[in-house]
Parts: sequence; structure tokens; C-alpha cells
Amino acid sequence: MFKKEEKILVNLGQRLKQARLERDDSQKDFAFRIGISIPTLQKMEKGSPQVAIGTWVRAMGILGRLEDIEVLLAPKKSLADRYASYQKTGTRQRASKRKS
Repeated sequence: MFKKEEKILVNLGQRLKQARLERDDSQKDFAFRIGISIPTLQKMEKGSPQVAIGTWVRAMGILGRLEDIEVLLAPKKSLADRYASYQKTGTRQRASKRKS
């Protein structure tokens, strides 16, 4: 894994642990709420890339932070803006062709 990604995951894990502690939840209680084992929660809190994104989504939901997940890959333009652009140009926005 790349250094930048590792650092991001470690920071995310630390913030998850901090949020859990602020709620005064033990690892056992928080893991139970998410539906995972304590070792999996420990992996999350250490920033392991092996934890499934679905597990993170459940944890974020319990913490009341699902909206944070929503903005990760949110479109830069609203649907209305994209539609207006289409109306003006008559062309849809497409991904570039991959070079082989």
C-alpha cells in the first residue's frame, strides 16, 4: 500500500476510536452494535486496509456520521447542472477511452 493511503487509514482509525471513546462505548459494545468481532474493530482502529467498506458504513451510521460517507464521491455538479449542460451542447458527458 502507498504511504499516503496508509496514513489516511491510520488517521481514520484513530478518529473512529476517538468517536467511540467520546460515546463511552467499550470495544465489546461497539463491535456488537456494528456486528463484528473485537479483533475486527481493533483492525479498524489501527487503520487496516483489510476491513470491508460495508463495516465502515455501519460504524459511521452508529456514530451518526453517514453523511460523511455520502460526500466521498459526490458528483462535482448537480444533476440539474449536468442536464442544463446537456441541453446546451446536445452531448452527454462520457469517460475517456482507455488506452491499451
